Amino acid sequence: MHDLSEQARPLRTGLPCQGSGKKPLPSGRAGMAYAMCGDRMRVTVRGELDLDSGEGLREDLDAVLAGSTSGVDLDLGGLDFCDCAGLNVLLDLRRCALEQGKTVVIRASTPVVDRLLTLLGAQGLFAPTSPQSGELVAMRLPSPCTGSRVLAPTGT
Repeated sequence: MHDLSEQARPLRTGLPCQGSGKKPLPSGRAGMAYAMCGDRMRVTVRGELDLDSGEGLREDLDAVLAGSTSGVDLDLGGLDFCDCAGLNVLLDLRRCALEQGKTVVIRASTPVVDRLLTLLGAQGLFAPTSPQSGELVAMRLPSPCTGSRVLAPTGT
């Protein structure tokens, strides 16, 4: 496990998008940044989330989850690609969170991720819940990258 106190770094409004001066990740790679936001960790993931890169992020995501009090908020607005193997990494993170009495919420997404979640009927698994009623609620947060969207549960 990684020591979060040494690696934690504050997030700006979002990671810079392509063309903003930040070097793009090599093809097939994913990167993440995280910061404590209240009792939750906010994680921004960018690049390509697939079998190879997902396995590389799994341990870091588990460490971030362990370092949070109530769970993880994911900003996936910088993902250019996500396949079923990448989604499995997110589902495993959610399973671990539930076992610890925590949640994993997708706060921002891209059309690529939205399509995958919709095809598999998994949108509601990562939707925020109302603290009083446990109902799914739509969460509108500013999206830091052009082309990213905020994920809202269907039927609301």
